[in-house]
Amino acid sequence: MKFNRKILPDSNYSSKFISKKRLHEDEIDFDLLRSYRLDRVKKELAKRDIGACILFDPVNVRYALDTTNMSIYNMHNLTRYCFIPVSGPVILYEYFNCGHLAKHLTLIDEIRQGITWDYFSVGDQVENQLKKWTGEVENLMNLHCGKNKQLAVDVSNGPGILALNKIGLKIIEGKEILEQARKIKSKEEIQCMKASMEVCEKGVRLMGKELKAGMTENELWALLHKTNIESGGEWIEGRILSSGPRTNPWMQEASNRIIQQNEIVSFDTDMVGPYGYCADISRAFVEGHKFNSEQKKIYQMAIDHIHHNAELIKPGLSFKEFVAKSWVLPEAYYGNRYPCIVHGIGLCDEWPMVKYPTEVTDEKGQFEKDMTITVESYIGEVGGEEGVKLEQQYLIKENGLELLSHHPLEKI
Repeated sequence: MKFNRKILPDSNYSSKFISKKRLHEDEIDFDLLRSYRLDRVKKELAKRDIGACILFDPVNVRYALDTTNMSIYNMHNLTRYCFIPVSGPVILYEYFNCGHLAKHLTLIDEIRQGITWDYFSVGDQVENQLKKWTGEVENLMNLHCGKNKQLAVDVSNGPGILALNKIGLKIIEGKEILEQARKIKSKEEIQCMKASMEVCEKGVRLMGKELKAGMTENELWALLHKTNIESGGEWIEGRILSSGPRTNPWMQEASNRIIQQNEIVSFDTDMVGPYGYCADISRAFVEGHKFNSEQKKIYQMAIDHIHHNAELIKPGLSFKEFVAKSWVLPEAYYGNRYPCIVHGIGLCDEWPMVKYPTEVTDEKGQFEKDMTITVESYIGEVGGEEGVKLEQQYLIKENGLELLSHHPLEKI
């Protein structure tokens, strides 16, 4: 299926019906955004002498081709994917009767209906559908990759990988390839990320303004979600917001618990906003906005934690050296530590994930210019009453970090 294409910033918007432009839409060169990202995928494949990749993960498909369709649904159903060779046509395999959604995208050479062997979709016809799918893949590899039988796949299931092995292909882990492609951001990606952050911080301000005793955690959390959706955002990766005693230990999602007077409310936005980019900051408020002495103590520790670690980071610093110099979390708080102290950020949480000294971190990795990262802190004493979660998002520049998250920390 081929199309005459008109360029729009997003496949899910028709210019005929748009009454308001999305945030910074006129400032972003979408042609450059798309060509940069697809080129990075192809270069990572070529560097490893891999003939092609098949991408199922909706985030990776979005990165490579800037096309979306029911992203959450397709995170757990193998019904939509793309084929990208180093040399040759890029083919999107779209969900049933949805080819029109991506018809404007010039980097997609052809759109075909996806061949799925997902049990939900085909029931007892799994084996027959697998034969159709592997036959199609074999044909594409022969046509566009010649003798190169290395194929990268990011997400699949056991039967799918076994079937590809049976036709003589060497299957390569595709997640590493896409994570390495995604790690260095272009100017256009940074513009998209800043647009998403503006929406996120609008929602966070609203949460701070509306927070009051008597409302539930879910009611407070819904303000961020509403702000994101009405501003052209997409989804939120988790619902991590808790109040009072539910803030310690960390990682509890929002509930119908009623927020009480003078309690800490901590949350992590994990917000996939406009243009598919993630705004990932964490904040801690106190109901009534007056910290008691213990709340001040743990909040200040979280600030010190983030500031110390952020000041260390610059291009060329190895993860190993960074961990050795990082802020030392006191022993009483170590058992409740967050899973990492730094992670990459882009369309969602990305490589690297830099952990505490006792954990496993990529020993060969290093920070690089134009990476975007978040610096994390959770402070909650083991057995303590409350905890503070703070997180800031940064762009790595030539001589240090540029802060991308501008919602102020609390005055204590």
